[in-house]
Parts: sequence; structure tokens; C-alpha cells
Amino acid sequence: MIEQLDEDERAAALDELGEWDYDETRDALTRAFVFADFVEAFGFMTRVAILAEKADHHPEWSNVYNRVDVLLTTHDAGGLSARDVALARGIEALLE
Repeated sequence: MIEQLDEDERAAALDELGEWDYDETRDALTRAFVFADFVEAFGFMTRVAILAEKADHHPEWSNVYNRVDVLLTTHDAGGLSARDVALARGIEALLE
């Protein structure tokens, strides 16, 4: 079973992932990414999709033109888990 992060773990993750926000209602990490155009946004989504598939952990997301909104939560854990933090780290690494 996948464990939900406790309060201290959640706070540490949010400190580490400074660009990410916390959605208290969903117990989730969120972030909006803005790119130059649709092609760049779609390329980013493609890279995230490959990363997510390898991790067997998939984001909730939406795309409008050059903007990609990402929400990470673990349904099996009932909220934020280490899997979400790991995927957020991986997404950040794609931007470097």
C-alpha cells in the first residue's frame, strides 16, 4: 500500500519544490508551466508522459495553447505521497 505523506514530509517536499503549490482541497501538488507556444508545451507534455509511464504514476493535467497545468496526487493513498514528489522532481529535471 502507498502511504500518504505526513505533515512534516509534506512541508519538506513543498520547501524542496519551491515552484510547486499545495492544493489543500485535493492534498496535491500543483504547478502551471508556460511555454513560448503550443509546440513547446506539447513537447513538454510528451516528455512528462514518457516519464510518468515509466514511473507508472500519471498526472492530472490540462493544456491550453502554451500553458500546461499539472496536479499530482496519489489516488491509492488518498492524497499526496512520495510518488508525487518523485514525479515532480522528475518534471523539474526535464526543465533543466
